[in-house]
Amino acid sequence: MTDPAQPFTHLDAAGRARMVDVTAKEPTVRAATARGEVVCSAEVVELLRSGTVPKGDVLAVARVAGIAAAKRTPELLPLAHTIGVHGAVVDLEVTDTGVRVEATVRTADRTGVEMEALTAVSVAALAVIDMVKGTDRSAHLRDVRLVRKEGGRSGTWVRPGEDPGERA
Repeated sequence: MTDPAQPFTHLDAAGRARMVDVTAKEPTVRAATARGEVVCSAEVVELLRSGTVPKGDVLAVARVAGIAAAKRTPELLPLAHTIGVHGAVVDLEVTDTGVRVEATVRTADRTGVEMEALTAVSVAALAVIDMVKGTDRSAHLRDVRLVRKEGGRSGTWVRPGEDPGERA
């Protein structure tokens, strides 16, 4: 819920979009973890488990795509700050219904890495879909969400109902 006493930080007094100025903020250690899922057919799950997807090593490609995406987030989101992504881990796990994706991004900077973690999960999931779409046109991405953030003024936040220690 938005507090009417607090103005939107990405809008100036005239209501125009602006990038928030974080120059005066002190850099702090920050981290964010996001999760999502690719849902696909039982046939694709079997191909993933056996390592026989025609396009190659799906999980390796998706992992690299997610890490690269975390580093390029400001190119995709016009009001995101360019920050030093000092660590990015993308984990993928084949499940009975598809692939679970989890990304944790770390920095020591003036603003958080929530968008970088969400972007990493989204692009890693899209890479999976790109590599299996020839076998399963119905493969889709769902439930991309931030599950944990640490650092900054607001400290640590964990999404209710999520097990922050449970890895993808």
